[in-house]
Amino acid sequence: MKVVLLAGGFGTRISEESAIRPKPMVEIGGKPILWHIMRHYARFGHKEFIVLGGYKVDYIQDYFLNYYRRNSNFTVNTANGDVTWSETHAEDWKVTVLNTGIDTMTGGRIKRAKEIIGNETFLMTYGDGVSDIDIDALVAFHREKNAAMTLSAVTQPGRFGALGLSSDQTEVKAFREKAANDGGLINGGYFVCEPALYDVIEGDDTVLEQAPMDALVSRGKLASYRHTGYWQNMDTLRDRAVLEKVWATGNAPWKA
Repeated sequence: MKVVLLAGGFGTRISEESAIRPKPMVEIGGKPILWHIMRHYARFGHKEFIVLGGYKVDYIQDYFLNYYRRNSNFTVNTANGDVTWSETHAEDWKVTVLNTGIDTMTGGRIKRAKEIIGNETFLMTYGDGVSDIDIDALVAFHREKNAAMTLSAVTQPGRFGALGLSSDQTEVKAFREKAANDGGLINGGYFVCEPALYDVIEGDDTVLEQAPMDALVSRGKLASYRHTGYWQNMDTLRDRAVLEKVWATGNAPWKA
C-alpha cells in the first residue's frame, strides 16, 4: 500500500525553521521529522512513499536524491573520480517526490498525484506529526467500516495549566499542569483512503479538511479511528523541543 505524505505547506507557525527549509524537513535527533514518519510506516511493511511537496520542494528533492550517498561508506579514486560504494545504512524505500505547486491546497495536492497513487487504497498523513499508531489495526478498522476515508482521532496535547475554580470563579481551588486527556479530540492525520476521495476534490484550491470531508460526512463515508497512544505534531519551536527531549531519551514511542 502506498503512503502519501503531505509536505508542501509554508509552516508559518515555525517560521524560524521554515524560512530555511520546509517544515517536514525540520530535524528531530538529526533526522527530518518526515524521515521519522516514514520509518514508522516502514515498520509495518509500507515502504513506497509519495511525498507531495510545494514550498521549498527542492530541499526535499535534494535530500532524497542524495540519501544513498549520505548513508553509505565509499572509496573514491581521486585521479579519475570513480567511486566504489561499500556498506550502506540507507533504508530500502521507494520515494517519489512530486512538486504539486507552492500555492496548492491539501486536497489539490492529492488530486495532482492521482495518476501516481493509482486506483487503489492508500495511506496518507501530514508531514509534521509523529505517532506510535498501529497501522495494521488502523487499516483493519477502515476495512471493517467500509469507509471512503478513515482519519485517526487523537487527543490534542495539553499546552496550558488547568485551574480548578470556585463556583463563582473568583478563587483558585486547584492548580495543575494540563493532563493529556483534558483536550478534545482532533484530526491527527494517519488516514486510510479509497479512490472515491478523488471524486470530492475539485482542484488546486480545494482544502481537504473542508468541502471533501464535509461531503464524505454527509454520505456516511468518513470513519474515525480512536488512537489513545502517543501523538505529537510539530507546529512551533516548543513542539520541536518537546520532540527532541523525547527522542533524546532513546525510547521515543514512535521509534522503530
